[in-house]
Amino acid sequence: MIAGAPDPVAGPAAPGGPPGPSGPSGPSGPSAPQASVYNIANGLTMLRILMVPVFVWLLFQDGTAWRLAAFAMFAAASVTDKIDGDLARSRGLVTDFGKIADPIADKALTGAALIGLSVHGELWWWVTALILTREIGITVLRLVVIRYGVIPASKGGKLKTLLQVIAIGLYILPGPFDPVRWAVMGAAVAVTVVTGADYVVRAWRLRRTARPAPSGKAP
Repeated sequence: MIAGAPDPVAGPAAPGGPPGPSGPSGPSGPSAPQASVYNIANGLTMLRILMVPVFVWLLFQDGTAWRLAAFAMFAAASVTDKIDGDLARSRGLVTDFGKIADPIADKALTGAALIGLSVHGELWWWVTALILTREIGITVLRLVVIRYGVIPASKGGKLKTLLQVIAIGLYILPGPFDPVRWAVMGAAVAVTVVTGADYVVRAWRLRRTARPAPSGKAP
């Protein structure tokens, strides 16, 4: 775990016991009503996914103007991540769908940017491979353990996303920013690895302590 950060693992409580850290109890106990998946926060998440192919098309056009347009699209898509998160928390629109779809949207955007930059020869392939291996692996891990509970993003995970977005943005922008790019990307890679290990530990703890939902019932 990251020092000082609370354990945000959401899992069902033991039968008859008090609610777990996330609030609602397990399948055998009462659960708080959840917001509809058809809400503005989830809509923004889906919009971010739809912006990814447009961003990729812009990134592969020649010329400074096209590169600036790609940066603007990447920045706009990244901003929606902040907006949909704030809306979900402030308006009670947090859903299990959003907890899964939001990081998938983030990974689609950052993954497309990393691969595009490596294809252009502007970013080392090993950096792209390391980050994508971590991101895809953790996403699969979260889906595997979802029958035991949802593992929401940690504070470290949010810092990782912020560093990745800043580093990628610097690489997309035309200009002589190499020392700054390298420094920020190096920090992003380090936090990516550390938070990946943290997710593995939390998934193992969730799998060990929680019971899966009965067959035919949602977790």
